[in-house]
Amino acid sequence: MHKNPSASAPAYFSVWDLHAYYGESYIVQGVSFNVQEGEILALLGRNGAGKTSTLRALARLANPMLTHGEIWLDHQAVHSMKSFEAAQAGIGLVPEDRRIIQGLTVEENIQLAQISEPVGWSLERLYDLFPRLKERRKQEGTTLSGGEQQMLAVARALARDLKVLLLDEPYEGLAPVIVDEIEKTLNIIKEQGITTVIVEQNAVRALKLADRAVIMETGTVVFDGTAKEVLDNEQLRHEYLAI
Repeated sequence: MHKNPSASAPAYFSVWDLHAYYGESYIVQGVSFNVQEGEILALLGRNGAGKTSTLRALARLANPMLTHGEIWLDHQAVHSMKSFEAAQAGIGLVPEDRRIIQGLTVEENIQLAQISEPVGWSLERLYDLFPRLKERRKQEGTTLSGGEQQMLAVARALARDLKVLLLDEPYEGLAPVIVDEIEKTLNIIKEQGITTVIVEQNAVRALKLADRAVIMETGTVVFDGTAKEVLDNEQLRHEYLAI
């Protein structure tokens, strides 16, 4: 059973009894989980399970509308914040469409994220992590390949003082060799103590990357445990992930 994190010492990133709506559609129906600092959590489930809506609620976006529940990050009550305040607190969402800003170069996309405090990784450090972005730093961001745009979106998140990275379908449309590169990057980010929550349809790859897994079905959590438990449980994978 999940405990109300406000009633006891919370995990580093703690989500308790989230309920959220798109209009009258009840999408997130009491989601709870905890993530420790530096962990990678795979948030999995079939299409329509409510995974993306949960990520958006965690980032405090207006849609879906969070109507009940608590989100705690390093003892901060994120559920009472607006989206820009959640970003300042260290939550970074990389959406499926990556939201690269048209008309700006790679470097300008990154620098835009650093206009206001708190600033995260420097350009030099980001270019060390993503040498391909350094090569293309003067190129317009929207003209990059899909994999390069994903790297840019992650780099832009790291340009803030990032504590929790929320990734929505980061492998979508990418060749396996590019996915390998992104996973190496995510492991480096993990070594820096940054917590990652990844929503990904390629469940096997996400599970092999992750420490822990939460499986959702119709807006609720049906499994919360280690990634290895899911990989080792054929019945669980078949029933909830169709793999």
